[in-house]
Amino acid sequence: MPHTVWNAAWRDRTLSELEQPEWDLIVVGGGITGAGILREAARRGWRCLLLEQRDFAWGTSSRSSKMVHGGLRYIAKGQLGLTRDSVRERQRLLSEAPGLIEPLPFLFAHYQGSFPGPRVFGGLLSVYDALAGQRLHRFHPPQALSFLAPQLNTQALQGATEFQDAVTDDARLVMRVLSEARAEGGVALNAMQVKELQRTAGGERGERVTGLSVEDRESGRLFTLRSKAVALATGAWADELRNRQGSAEHIRPLRGSHLVVPAWRLPVAHAFSFMHRADKRPVFVFPWEGVTVVGTTDLDHRSPLDSDAAISQSEVDYLLAACAQQFPAAQIGAADITATWAGVRPVVSDEATPSKKPSDETREHALWVEPGCVTLSGGKLTTFRLLALEVLSACAPMVGKTVADHGSRVFAATPMPELPLSPQASQRLHGRYGRDCSALAELITSLGTARVAHTQTLWAELVWAAGHELVLHLDDLLLRRTRLGLLLPEGGLPLMASIRERCQAVLGWDDTRWDAEVAAYQTLWRRCYSVPARHTPA
Repeated sequence: MPHTVWNAAWRDRTLSELEQPEWDLIVVGGGITGAGILREAARRGWRCLLLEQRDFAWGTSSRSSKMVHGGLRYIAKGQLGLTRDSVRERQRLLSEAPGLIEPLPFLFAHYQGSFPGPRVFGGLLSVYDALAGQRLHRFHPPQALSFLAPQLNTQALQGATEFQDAVTDDARLVMRVLSEARAEGGVALNAMQVKELQRTAGGERGERVTGLSVEDRESGRLFTLRSKAVALATGAWADELRNRQGSAEHIRPLRGSHLVVPAWRLPVAHAFSFMHRADKRPVFVFPWEGVTVVGTTDLDHRSPLDSDAAISQSEVDYLLAACAQQFPAAQIGAADITATWAGVRPVVSDEATPSKKPSDETREHALWVEPGCVTLSGGKLTTFRLLALEVLSACAPMVGKTVADHGSRVFAATPMPELPLSPQASQRLHGRYGRDCSALAELITSLGTARVAHTQTLWAELVWAAGHELVLHLDDLLLRRTRLGLLLPEGGLPLMASIRERCQAVLGWDDTRWDAEVAAYQTLWRRCYSVPARHTPA
């Protein structure tokens, strides 16, 4: 299918063709792992389809800590292979998609009597840098920190070690990878819920997965699709579809929550990493998209997976205590929080009733293979390309193909169009939109370069997403195609008249539909992206 306008009308046409000839590969799950699998299959000419039950990046891949990192703490746990792969993939992404993946300096402050001290931490970073092939860390004495971090806790301060990692907009990363896949013939659809795997008896190994039963959540229409191979990349939802017969491993959903505060209330130019006084877990305070983010927690998530995760009051208290510990002079309180988000990590556990603390679980991934079906869960955002290749290699014999990794780029090298913007703003757009940036530039020429309030987001980006990025609901537009729901006060609701003026006609919604979408978005935002209604400090 051609790389064309990607909207609701395209979706309706595509649905009518889904049950035609057998697919080589159907990928279930529209997060970064599923997007990566589709991209690698499409570049090899496979007839491939991705189905997402809600919206692209709806789950973990829009609610991560936004970091593309090597996992420094995994060195201390002896997981050198995971760290090595992550560091190398981080460097690859930094070189391929500047503007989308950006370097971010980190500071780890050292205090008298605390662990790790400068020497131990410097030793860990020497290993970290060796894996990256370049020295990226250095030590700052206390007097230098008065300029780098004026609000930092200075009591018994010995200095701070600076090291390098990277940051991204995780939802835009998914959209960019899907764009690359679609440009090479892959098909991606949201709001398509897989009801069950279709199995056919026969062969030495008994049943074989031969397809899927799928429901279009927008219309209720049912489909039966045939495929030579199915790849389940559903993250925390993996246990719901895969055949677990005889398997002792399962998915342990762990919630990580974050606070958003205005940059002027807690201004940081670096990311700060430190151990929370309450449980010795690493916590981060970092700049992102013009705001400051505080995260993350690590708790068993016991709520239904099909509902948006939300921060709890105890998590708000925990993260506010982290702010007070590291930046006491800032006096950050609940009233300063403008938004929150919570994501569910799919962690593979070998215990039916886990006894380990959440932070002690390995972040390694697991792959389960049965005839006709491969299931992947766990792993890290940073290594999505390697995970995709591993899944594709397992699927290849089922499809009758081979897979070789020649180190091809994830993102095609495309020229940056001329834009009436600063070099930094132009690179930001080029990183986020890639192949689509030239068409977006034409829209910017028509609509202008005005930004939405204080954010870096252009109004033209909002209009582009509404017409070209398969937006089915208002939260798709404001929470994932753009991040205005996290960056603007009250999730952008005070600007809804301006958003309506620019986007309603592009989306093709009548007044009744628009009003219903706004009401649903308002309810969702207040329930899952704001501070809990009755926040009482513990």
